[in-house]
Amino acid sequence: MKICRFQPVVLQAAVSRAGSETHPTALHGIVEGGSVRECSGDFAGGWTPGTRTWALSEVKLLPPSVPSKIVCVGRNYRDHASEMGNDVPPEPLIFLKPPSSIIAPEEPIVMPPISKRVDHEGEIGVIIGRKCFRLSEHDDVAPYIAGYTCLNDVTARDLQKSDGQWTRGKGFDTFCPFGPVMETQLDVKSATVETFVNGVKKQSGRGSDLLFSIDVIIRWISQVMTLLPGDLIATGTPAGVGPLNAGDVVEVVVSGVGTLRNPVIAQSS
Repeated sequence: MKICRFQPVVLQAAVSRAGSETHPTALHGIVEGGSVRECSGDFAGGWTPGTRTWALSEVKLLPPSVPSKIVCVGRNYRDHASEMGNDVPPEPLIFLKPPSSIIAPEEPIVMPPISKRVDHEGEIGVIIGRKCFRLSEHDDVAPYIAGYTCLNDVTARDLQKSDGQWTRGKGFDTFCPFGPVMETQLDVKSATVETFVNGVKKQSGRGSDLLFSIDVIIRWISQVMTLLPGDLIATGTPAGVGPLNAGDVVEVVVSGVGTLRNPVIAQSS
């Protein structure tokens, strides 16, 4: 089942004219072909279809959750670690992106003038369904997963390297597009993740290539911090990361989930 957060375009336009916040309210829906059916429920308890429907052309899709935090896993594909000149880590390497970096599908990634090299990093994202903390190796992780999504861990590569730590390079506003939906059922091991820039394939990987599985990742993170419903985990990027430029269009495609598409623009003065 594909779950989305959305606003009818009429409401979105009215809010924009009023000069209010971009996403003041949101509905949840089930994507069925070319339409969205409003639904009720939550990440832990499941979703119940309602009666109102909209064509996809009549709605603005929002990020499928509102995470309290975004926990990312670095160097989780052997070929990506190699292309960056790094050894694979002996245990999951985690870092955070701020929630202020989140943008919706079709919203622009803004190039910060302070950086001379901004890269795409297409990834499989995991959305947490229920609170978890200190899971043991014997705990079943599946009940804690609400679903899966597409994610772009946009990175100011030059700042990441010069700083020696990753907060600034990963943390700019607009540097975490994710969506367009959350797929509640996905065979991660057979899923593929691909990144395209202006229609040209730049990255391709499989869930089966993850050095640390999603079960291992969630258990590992839960030993450090409490994961809350809606929290987002970025599972790592395959080889092929590369630069973005103003005017580009970048797409992250996860098989069985969908396509996350974002234009790239320069920061206006």
